Amino acid sequence: MTSETLFYCIVGILVADYLIETVLDILNARKFSDPVPGELQDLYDAAEYVKSQQYKQVNYKFGLFSSGLSLVVTLGFLSFGGFGWLDSFVRTLNPNPIPQALLFFGFLFVGSDLLSTPLSYYKTFVIEEKFGFNKSTPALFFLDKIKGWGLAMIFGGGVLALIIWFYQRVGVDFWLYAWGLIAVFTVVMNLFYSRLIVPLFNNQAPLEAGALKAQIEGYARGVGFELKNIFVIDGSKRSTKANAYFSGFGREKRVTLYDTLIKDLEVEEIVAVLAHEVGHYKKHHILFNLGASLLLMGLTLLVLSLFINNPQLALAIGVKEPSFHASLLSFGLLYSPISALTGLIMNYFSRKFEYQADRYARETYAAEPLIDSLKKLSRKNLSNLTPHWAYVFYHYSHPPLIERIVALEKR
Repeated sequence: MTSETLFYCIVGILVADYLIETVLDILNARKFSDPVPGELQDLYDAAEYVKSQQYKQVNYKFGLFSSGLSLVVTLGFLSFGGFGWLDSFVRTLNPNPIPQALLFFGFLFVGSDLLSTPLSYYKTFVIEEKFGFNKSTPALFFLDKIKGWGLAMIFGGGVLALIIWFYQRVGVDFWLYAWGLIAVFTVVMNLFYSRLIVPLFNNQAPLEAGALKAQIEGYARGVGFELKNIFVIDGSKRSTKANAYFSGFGREKRVTLYDTLIKDLEVEEIVAVLAHEVGHYKKHHILFNLGASLLLMGLTLLVLSLFINNPQLALAIGVKEPSFHASLLSFGLLYSPISALTGLIMNYFSRKFEYQADRYARETYAAEPLIDSLKKLSRKNLSNLTPHWAYVFYHYSHPPLIERIVALEKR
């Protein structure tokens, strides 16, 4: 296949992805005005529901603008030789392939982030602010950006440099070494993310003694779940939206509750949310997701190794001299339909696991407080109560609220 054919394949994939996303957004937006399901009639009063409709409409229009702008910029950069120019420029800075690759992707990352930052700023300080969600400040917003850049350069740059080094040493068999490296990195991040990365952005503190901690510990003992690490995170410094998550495994497992969650929910409702998270652990969903992501990464690297030496890959994005980094970028663009397919499969399993975790919470604790917590969180976050089924199938990692409630109420 010639580089010109590959170029048009890349353009076709980018346009097709945009069209699919846009059609799904339009279908979903048409469902905004559907009647609220009977089981959710008590969720909003009239004024609150109007507010939730406005929030969805604003985000829908903003999403259309953002995705359209992204497509235009990407196609423009690709069509007018932007990647080729950048590749030539980094070659003048350093003759070594590893620094060249780091500079190439570094400039792309920073440039892309600089273009997206005004959009992110607008969403945070205009849209989220208007609807009462934002608690961040401009100083915190830009500090988060700088920290994110630093982490991307350290971890992303480090992994990329080692992968290219493996390629230089062993050739196409580099994928095995790269897979091992990424596997170790992924496991370490799963184990120690809350201990190493979260403190860079948020303050965490052990849950104080009291009724909530006593009930959580009592529930954990009752289901044979050893839980020594219960933390509260200051999510309210950025948003009023509430959340809770489970991280790690073995001795490093911990539950983290947002302070907004503790503020918005009753004790029994928080314990029900925790029971749901424990259900994920007991049903081995965390290990399944970890194993699946590693297998998919191995498959991706294997396919990459089969094509990385094809110079047409690099030439397809307009570079004059083939290189690992140019071929890697081109491969990533061409591989995106397969990534989308695997994403659909993982979303299917994720929705299935949510039902299983809900059922575990119902069987080991109670359905009613979990239903109440889901309703409160949905109302607090102005969630979409009537999403289009195709949008759910393509995007949702959790089932819609109404479907979770119906499943929880079944005996």
